[in-house]
Amino acid sequence: MERHFDQELNALTEQLLTMASHAEAAVNNALHALLTRDLDLALSVKENDVVLDRFEVEIDDIAIHLLAKAPLASDLRLVTVAMRVSHNLERVGDEAAKIAKRARALSNEPPLKVTVDLPNMARLALEMLKAALDSFVNRAAAAARAVIPLDKEVDALNKVIHRALAQHMAQDSETISRCLNHMTVAKCLERIADHATNVAEAVVYLCEAQDIRHTGKSQPAPATGA
Repeated sequence: MERHFDQELNALTEQLLTMASHAEAAVNNALHALLTRDLDLALSVKENDVVLDRFEVEIDDIAIHLLAKAPLASDLRLVTVAMRVSHNLERVGDEAAKIAKRARALSNEPPLKVTVDLPNMARLALEMLKAALDSFVNRAAAAARAVIPLDKEVDALNKVIHRALAQHMAQDSETISRCLNHMTVAKCLERIADHATNVAEAVVYLCEAQDIRHTGKSQPAPATGA
C-alpha cells in the first residue's frame, strides 16, 4: 500500500515537471514571437494555452485522490504544494498568452524608436522560474529562498521600462498604442516573476513546514538556544 502511494506521488511530481516545461516553453515562444515579429508563433502560443489548463485540472484530480488517503505530514505538504505550483504554472501560461496577444498586435506595426530592456527583464523572470522549479525538484529550501529577493529586481526593471515608454508616448502621440502594448508585456513579465516567487515560497513550506507568504522573509529564522 505504501509503495503504491509512493508511486502515485512520483507520478504527480513527474506530471508537474512536464507542466513546468510547457509553461517555460510558452513564455520563451511568446517572447521570441514578440522580438522576431513572428505572427504564426504568437498564434500557436495562444492555441497551446489550453494544454496548461488541462495539466492543472489533471494535477488537482491526482492531488485530491492522494489527499483522501490521509498521507503523512510530509506527504501532505508535497501534495498541497504540487497544487500550488500547478496553479502558478497555469497563471504563467496565461501571462505567456497575453504576451503573445501583444506580439500579434505589434507584428504589423513599425518598431518603436525607443530602447526598453524587455529581453533582460524576461531573462531574469525566466531564471527565477527555472531556479524555483529546480529548488522543488531538489527539495532545496536555501535555493528557493534565494529566488525571492530577485523579485524586487524585476519590479525595478518594470518601473524603468514604464517610465521610458510613458516619456516616449508624451513625445510622440502616434506611438501610444505600441507603447501601451510594450507596457503590458513588461507587466506580464513582472507577474511571471511573482509566480516564480510563489513557487519558491511553496518550496520553503515543503522543505521546512514554514509558510513565509506575505512575510517578506527570504532568510530562515535564526536558531534559538535551549
